[in-house]
Amino acid sequence: MTTTPATDPRTMLRQVNLRITGPRVAILDALETRPHSDAETVIQAVRDSYGKVSTQTVYDALHAMTAHGIIRRIEPAGQSALYERRVGDNHHHLVCRQCATIVDIPCAVGDTPCLTAAHESELSEGFDIDEAEVTYWGVCRACREEAAAAPAASPVVG
Repeated sequence: MTTTPATDPRTMLRQVNLRITGPRVAILDALETRPHSDAETVIQAVRDSYGKVSTQTVYDALHAMTAHGIIRRIEPAGQSALYERRVGDNHHHLVCRQCATIVDIPCAVGDTPCLTAAHESELSEGFDIDEAEVTYWGVCRACREEAAAAPAASPVVG
């Protein structure tokens, strides 16, 4: 039987035995409306909605909630760590190389094919794989259209 994950921040915190605090609730609210946010974006959103809160409080809460599995930390190459509330499924990410837009995409085939190493060998012996991170890189439609619409550089006549 599949259960639906809680979406209410207080319920989410209660289910993992984390203390319910204003900043933690504000962080979960911020990540609901701003998935794939870096810590600075979360800090600003919390301050806008909750009020004065220290940077360390937000970082500590992000760390605790990640450790308890109610938020996910992703680290696309060359970018700051990002946080999202979508956890517990086998989704991956598509990142635009130009504007850094990130899109959630489902696993390509089946529920969890990435959790079985394709080339099981002595290298994977003894590992109990429980998660796979796949990041697809490309250029989004908006960036391609913007590049196509940009006027070509004029040759310099000297």
